[in-house]
Amino acid sequence: MAAIVRIMQNFALRRSLTLTKSNIRAISTSKKNRDTVCADESIQKKQVVDFTSPKTQNWVSYGFDHKNEKDDLNAMHSTFFFSITLCIVFGGLIFTYYPDVMLRDWSQREGYLELRRREELGLPLIDRNLIDPEKNSLPSDEELGETEIII
Repeated sequence: MAAIVRIMQNFALRRSLTLTKSNIRAISTSKKNRDTVCADESIQKKQVVDFTSPKTQNWVSYGFDHKNEKDDLNAMHSTFFFSITLCIVFGGLIFTYYPDVMLRDWSQREGYLELRRREELGLPLIDRNLIDPEKNSLPSDEELGETEIII
């Protein structure tokens, strides 16, 4: 049994080696005579670039000034400074630290003071008759008639 397995392994190994050898293509690294380059003299001339005084080429305006790049940049920077820094940042700070306009803090504080006062006097925390029932004038059943009452 072991001999059969060994024969099958050798056969599989030989088969894989022959398949890979036939599929491999030889890559030639030698220089071909057809791969020649024609050099143009205009390309070979070196261009000297002066980086000390850069020219503004391909300038695209930000939309503030279409003729002068410096004025366009100054207008753009000042506009974004005022709109972002002053309006959004300082506006957010003012909105955050502005006093309570709707008096939410005051009403909550008054509610806690009223609860403390009622606890000290022994009164119920919420009075059923907050408004005196004698002061309310409700319509009678005859006045209401067939009106649907939803509670």
